[in-house]
Amino acid sequence: MRLNDFGRNIRVRDQRRSGGGLGGGLGGGGKLGCGAVVVAIIGAVVFGIDPSTTLATFDQVQGGMNSQSAPTGQDGGQTLEQSCTVNAYSLESCAALSSLDDTWQPLFMAANLPFRRPVLNFYDGTGGSGCGTAQAAMGPFYCPADEGIYIDTSFYDDLQGRFGAGGDFARAYVMAHEYGHHVQKLTGIADQVRSAQSQDRSSANQLQVRMELQADCYAGVWAARNRDRIEPGDLDEGMRAAAAIGDDTLMRNAGQRMAPESFTHGTSAQRTQWLQRGLTTGDEDQCDTFADLRR
Repeated sequence: MRLNDFGRNIRVRDQRRSGGGLGGGLGGGGKLGCGAVVVAIIGAVVFGIDPSTTLATFDQVQGGMNSQSAPTGQDGGQTLEQSCTVNAYSLESCAALSSLDDTWQPLFMAANLPFRRPVLNFYDGTGGSGCGTAQAAMGPFYCPADEGIYIDTSFYDDLQGRFGAGGDFARAYVMAHEYGHHVQKLTGIADQVRSAQSQDRSSANQLQVRMELQADCYAGVWAARNRDRIEPGDLDEGMRAAAAIGDDTLMRNAGQRMAPESFTHGTSAQRTQWLQRGLTTGDEDQCDTFADLRR
C-alpha cells in the first residue's frame, strides 16, 4: 500500500528507549452521521441503557476536547522522526496512523461529533498503558482509558512467520482495526457495550465478538476511502490476515477443542466478511454488527 509520509500532527509515544511506562477490541451501531442522540437511542434499544447516561458521556467527551494534549508526547526526549524511523515497521505504523487520522477526522467533523487523535505507543517486550502492563504476547491492542494504540512491532514478524499473513497491507489492517476501537470509544459505543457486558455476563463474549467485527469493518472503510493507494495483492494480504486471526483458526492451529462460546473476536469467515463489507461499501454506517439485536 502506497502511503504518504507521516504528518507532523500525529501523536506518538515511544517507550522502547526510555524503558518507562505510561499508564484491545470492537463496537456498536456506527451511525456517525446521526450524532450523539442516535447513539443514545441505540444504547437504550439494544442494551437497555438509560439514554441520559450516554448523552452525559458525550458532554464529558466534548468538554475535554479543548484540553487535548500536545500531538506528540515522547518519552526520553526523542523526536517524532526518531520514534517513527527506529525500523521499517515503525515507519509503516506512523504512516498508517497519519492516514487513519486524515480519513476519520473529516467524517467526525461532517457529523458534528468531537474528534481526538489516538496516541500510538511503541514498546519493546513490555511497557505500560492506562489499562495495565503491555506485553508483546498480547499483540497490538487499544486502551480506551488513555486512548492509546499499543504495539510491539516484533508482532509483525509473528504475523508473517506464525500466521502466514505478511505484507504491508496486512500490517496496515492491524493498525486500522485498532483505530476502529478508537472510533468506538469516541462515539460512545464502546462504553455502552462495556456497561451491557457488566450487566449481563452471559452475553459478554457475544458482544465482544460484535465489537471486534465492527473494528474489522471500520478497517475496511478506511482502506476503501484510500483505494487509490492500494496496490495489486494488497486486498488478498488483508483477507489472509483477517482469516489467520479468526478464533476458530487460532484454536484449530493450537490443537484446541472448538468452543464457540469462548470466542472473543469472531471466526475467520466472520472477520473476512466484515472486512470485505467495509472495503466494498466504504460506508461506516454499513458496519452495524449489532443490527440483528434490534429486530
